[in-house]
Formats: sequence, C-alpha cells, structure tokens
Amino acid sequence: MDADLFWLSDRQFARIASHLPTDTRGKPRVDDRRVISSIIQIMLSGARWKDAPSAYGPRKTLYNRFQRWAAKGVWARLFEALAQSGGPSAELLIDSSAVKAHRCASGGKKGERHQAIGRSRGGRTTMIHALTDAACRPVAFVLTGGNVADCAAAVPLLEQVSNVRLIHGDKGYDTNAVRRQIEDKGAAPNIPPKANRVWKNCFSPVLYRTRNAIERLFNRLKDFRRIATRYDRNATNFHAAICLVATVSYWL
Repeated sequence: MDADLFWLSDRQFARIASHLPTDTRGKPRVDDRRVISSIIQIMLSGARWKDAPSAYGPRKTLYNRFQRWAAKGVWARLFEALAQSGGPSAELLIDSSAVKAHRCASGGKKGERHQAIGRSRGGRTTMIHALTDAACRPVAFVLTGGNVADCAAAVPLLEQVSNVRLIHGDKGYDTNAVRRQIEDKGAAPNIPPKANRVWKNCFSPVLYRTRNAIERLFNRLKDFRRIATRYDRNATNFHAAICLVATVSYWL
C-alpha cells in the first residue's frame, strides 16, 4: 500500500463491514476496503474521479460504486447506524455552514432548486445543516440551497432526533416554531433571543459556551476538499459524500 494515500485500517473496516450490502448477484464485488479507501481519498484530495491514483484500481469502478450506493442510501444508512450506536445524546447543537457550488455542479435534474443549490451573497451555494453532540460528533445532516433560512431547515433536521434534553442554537433559530418543536420533543432550547423580541426567553450563556463544537465539526469536514467545494450535480451524491466523510472522521 502507498503510504501517501488513504487506506482504511483493519479496525476501521471491521466497524463498517457488517453495514455494507450483501445482496450481490453475479460477478463478485471488487474489494470493498480498497474501493471505499479510494472514495475517501478522492473526497480528501478534491481530485476528479478519472484522476484517482492507479493503486486503487479502475477509476470507473470507484465512481460507479460511490454513485450507486449513494442512490441506494448505503452511505447515509452507514452513517446513521454508527452515529446511533452510542445511544442518544442528552445535549445537541444545531448550526449550518455554506459551501460554494462549483460550475460543474450545474445541470442536475429538475434544476438547482431541487438539487439544494441556491443563490445568496456568496453566489451559488449549498447550506449544510447539522446536528452534533457535545463531543463534536455529527448525528444528522440536511442540505438546502444557500438562500434558505436556518430556521426553515431546522424543521426536517430536528425530526431526525429524539431523547434529547437540551439543544443549543444561535439567533438564527430564535423563532416560535423552532422553540415549540424542540419543546415538543421534551427538550429545552438554549437559544439567545433576538434583539427585537418583546419577551426574552430563558437563555444560559454558560451552557452556550459548548456550542463551538459544531463550528469545529464544519472545519474538520471542510478539510476534505470535495466537501469544502461542491462538485456534485446531484444533491443525493453530495449528501452521501458528507455522510461518508463524517463517518470516517468521527465514528470509526
């Protein structure tokens, strides 16, 4: 193995092996460990699929495996399974981060709106909305266009969690709807109130200090160049890439 390339260790691959598809028909699958290692290397380097190092085997095999498993939800289910393996977290943090959509991300089916690309001050961007625990480990992701407000994306994101007691968010989540949704889950929202609120809700600056964990999450995800810049036309593929990178970075 080339030491300059990424390779899953025996322990890391053992953690994910049981979550990979087993319904293979016909010709046996190419080595899963080698193919998944190559996909992660592409995410890390930001290279084009056709420029993948020859040590990983045929380039077309790498892209086909990533794209097909993304369409089937394999990468997303792998992330969810490992994120849930430690049990529910009592404290969660919610936030979002924008990534620039490269020009090659244009042309997705049904247009940019259906592929989570929007026009904002930064141009054509995608917003990654995330929930993490206090240890900086992600538990859920949602993609929207860059022009979608945080409070609007919070609704589908919060639907993915349960058994939580406290959720931290910034002022972008200070709406009655978001607070009500959090409280309906039996949790307390720790969100700083906006300046124009007549009634200031309860807020703890001391507990809020831990919210920087989610900022560290986004910084680490963006160390992978295909996450820091979106090259995928299909939102499903980009979401799958985020799930795979998050799995390797935090859950293996």
